[in-house]
Amino acid sequence: MTSLPLTLGFEFFKIGLFAIGGGPATLPFLMDLTKTHDWYTMSDLTNMVAVSEATPGPLGLNMATFAGVEAMGIWGGLVASIGLVIPSVIIITLIAKFLEGFNDNPIVKSAMFGIKPAVTGIIAAAVLNLFIVSLYIDGKFIVPSAIIAVVIFVCLQIKKFAKIHPFFWFAAAAAVGIVFKL
Repeated sequence: MTSLPLTLGFEFFKIGLFAIGGGPATLPFLMDLTKTHDWYTMSDLTNMVAVSEATPGPLGLNMATFAGVEAMGIWGGLVASIGLVIPSVIIITLIAKFLEGFNDNPIVKSAMFGIKPAVTGIIAAAVLNLFIVSLYIDGKFIVPSAIIAVVIFVCLQIKKFAKIHPFFWFAAAAAVGIVFKL
């Protein structure tokens, strides 16, 4: 049996290797970890997303750090973060060193043509799962949470409101929650 730091590092190494599409692409992998390890729950994951979105830095790295801390404290945060970043460092180094004209390669272009919609579908499924999880507490549908989510979503579809910094939306939703004790 492997030790927790090795398991944690390896799991986040795999996420870093296969989460093509940036931070949101880590969501399905992080959801899967809730099924295979007891490091955090789906409810914890929704909190991780909220905290990661509200803090500076890359979403995926913030979430890896948060998940690692939940699993094993400060050292876990470091192990998970390093595990997540190592594949990108290796891949970018190899591409920069050996594969000049990588983007112009027809095989790479064709592969990316197929990967992009797959990433979009995977992220959309993860977002839907998070949406559902965040609207339920103890199996009970929370109507005010759904209203907040829908109002913010609709506002962000309006060009004038879409320019507002995400921090404002987090602060406004937190204020609504505090005022109405949701």
